[in-house]
Amino acid sequence: MDKGQTESTTHFGYREVSESEKTRLVGRVFRSVATRYDLMNDLMSGGLHRAWKAFALNMAAAKPGERILDLAGGTGDLATAMAARVADRGLVVLSDINDAMLAVGRDRLMDRGMPRPLAYVQANAEALPFPDNTFDLITIGFGLRNVTHKDRALAAMFRALRPGGRCIVLEFSHPRSPLLSRLYDAYSFAVVPRLGRYVAQDEESYRYLVESIRKHPDQEGLKGLMEGAGLQRVGYWNLTGGIVAVHRGYKF
Repeated sequence: MDKGQTESTTHFGYREVSESEKTRLVGRVFRSVATRYDLMNDLMSGGLHRAWKAFALNMAAAKPGERILDLAGGTGDLATAMAARVADRGLVVLSDINDAMLAVGRDRLMDRGMPRPLAYVQANAEALPFPDNTFDLITIGFGLRNVTHKDRALAAMFRALRPGGRCIVLEFSHPRSPLLSRLYDAYSFAVVPRLGRYVAQDEESYRYLVESIRKHPDQEGLKGLMEGAGLQRVGYWNLTGGIVAVHRGYKF
């Protein structure tokens, strides 16, 4: 950075931080929660995250022989299901920027005897290390809100998609009902950090995760970002009253 030039800032939850600090802080969050990630997901959502992922997989419609990239793949739920669908003729790349999350996902899947057709790549969603027009399908589940420059990540996904390919974004969103929104806020801020404290021994990280959801674009905002990246026929489906949404767009 040139002398006298100030670094751009962004949000880390409700805090304003430098962009480089956000990258470091998000990395620390997921290194902290990696080993308890699946348990906490079950507890926080009452198991609903499994239904949300199943819906996203249905929208993704992975086919035999396809090449698929699963970004922010975490412990591998989406990648596992898609690997079964593409079969031996296809390929699923499980990718995460966080080494701890990627290691937990890889170890979990290897323990289940699923080395094929899976590959593992540590990568930043904003600067994907793949050639243009590589993948038939790119998915990102509950990870886009943690990316500093969402527009860059979506542009990178668009570049890496083959013509005719599709992008699936599964992410927390904004409840459609004011009453549900109030109830959801009350639960999120009162219960989730306490679960983090007692189960994962990390209240601060789960407070950030709750705050990050509120800073993420709403359904129409994310649709606009996807269209701005070049994706077409972008649509979305609200789940659980809009607490979660699945967006899908195509590259033509």
